[in-house]
Amino acid sequence: MIIDGTRAHDRATTLVLDYYAAFNRGDWSAMLSLLDEDVIHDLNQGAREHGVGTFAAFLRRMAASYREQLRDIVVMASPDGARAAAEYVVHGEYIADDAGLPPARGQRYVLPGGAFFDIRNNRIARVTNYYNLQDWIAQVG
Repeated sequence: MIIDGTRAHDRATTLVLDYYAAFNRGDWSAMLSLLDEDVIHDLNQGAREHGVGTFAAFLRRMAASYREQLRDIVVMASPDGARAAAEYVVHGEYIADDAGLPPARGQRYVLPGGAFFDIRNNRIARVTNYYNLQDWIAQVG
């Protein structure tokens, strides 16, 4: 519960909730504005990427192949506001082929997921995403 907005974990929680609200609106500019310029992005079962520009390219790739909404979002933050975690349920549609994955035919999926965040200077400095890729493949395959 946010009491007055001055506590570090309140600010961290609000930052992550704002990030996901922007995601659900498809407002990539708003999402990017919440990131540290040197943000680290750990892709689910993939590579580590660096920087806002690389993150923007990731968002473009995702938007080309998927339509997603995150629901049932729960955010937890450390008392000092330096780290946070989120759990959510992805409701999505696979709309265009993504390299190395099954062909897209408009398949719908519901998938639990989560993310871990480092927060520095009221900006997201690291996002590490996780979901069960095998579950997703089973749903769309």
